[in-house]
Amino acid sequence: MYGNTYLYYISAVWFFGVPLYVGSQNTSGTISQTVLSITVDYLQICCCISFGIIFFSIYEKILQAMGRSLYSTIAQISGAVVNIILDPIMIYGWLGCPEMGVRGAAYATVIGQIVSGVMVFIFHIKLNVELDKGITYCKPQGKILRDIYAVGLPAILSQALLTVMTYGLNIILGQLPAVGENAVTVYGLYCKIQQLVIFASVGVRDAITPIVSFSYGMGNKKRIREGIKDGMIFTLILMAVGLVAIELFAEPLTRFFSLSDVTYTMCIDCMRIVSLAFIFAGLCIAFQGVFQAIEGGLQSLLISVGRQVLFILPIAWFIGKFVIEAENVQVIWWTFLIGEAITLICAICMYVCTTKKKINALKS
Repeated sequence: MYGNTYLYYISAVWFFGVPLYVGSQNTSGTISQTVLSITVDYLQICCCISFGIIFFSIYEKILQAMGRSLYSTIAQISGAVVNIILDPIMIYGWLGCPEMGVRGAAYATVIGQIVSGVMVFIFHIKLNVELDKGITYCKPQGKILRDIYAVGLPAILSQALLTVMTYGLNIILGQLPAVGENAVTVYGLYCKIQQLVIFASVGVRDAITPIVSFSYGMGNKKRIREGIKDGMIFTLILMAVGLVAIELFAEPLTRFFSLSDVTYTMCIDCMRIVSLAFIFAGLCIAFQGVFQAIEGGLQSLLISVGRQVLFILPIAWFIGKFVIEAENVQVIWWTFLIGEAITLICAICMYVCTTKKKINALKS
């Protein structure tokens, strides 16, 4: 009962807070009311009906911890397919469904999330036979919660910092002379495209963490170093492939969107410049997995702070304020390359120091 009451309160905060959140990013007053309205509609639905993605996140990690990542992947893909199928049906009103526009896209998203959440729950019940699923094990225990947050807090803050970065960049980009609204649109589109590449490095990070962690728990220096080396090499290969793909197919990918001439050109410039940061970003993400594996939660958090806030927002603000002009707006996109490169240098320095204290000190 208390959980339901808490959920109602949170939903109310989301519902009434979304208009304030969206409106606060229109500092220049250049974003149309239509865009603001449909943004509010989309976010309110996705935030208030978010239990699907929450439960998926919980049981996905349990399946991964039990060595059943394939089933969490099946659930995730199934939800994505449902989302893709429902998008045109609910947006345009096909097959007797009411035409709902952006609201339809939001409902398709949350339905896909619910499908994924239900599937991972079923997989958990059916497949994780090693775990006792009795209700008594749902009772919170202080020590276990502390252990969970000791490892999970950096990841929580990392996700929160991503929101802070997006929020800050939307404000900075929205104030660019003459092309502010175009820049915000381009950044939103590019974020969707880059996820295809960045998620690959996140997957490698999630593989690095348990492999290195097991070896660290065994005190086996050789296996720790091999796990880190192989993970870094694999990350470099994936990021290099992603970089080449974006550089080659920037124009075809951009044609998928109905953009004005100014936004179209800006989007191509953005994709080709920001993709240069893929290798730096991928290695930073891989280092986060390494630090999490060797009890370096603080170092992992510092990498998140660096690449998402500390070395991004101030540089973007400076470029937008003092360097950029309407005719050379592409300069703003170099922010990501600079920020990721500085963060990687810091990550390498922290890794060298941590290696001396934690890995080299091991006996075997």
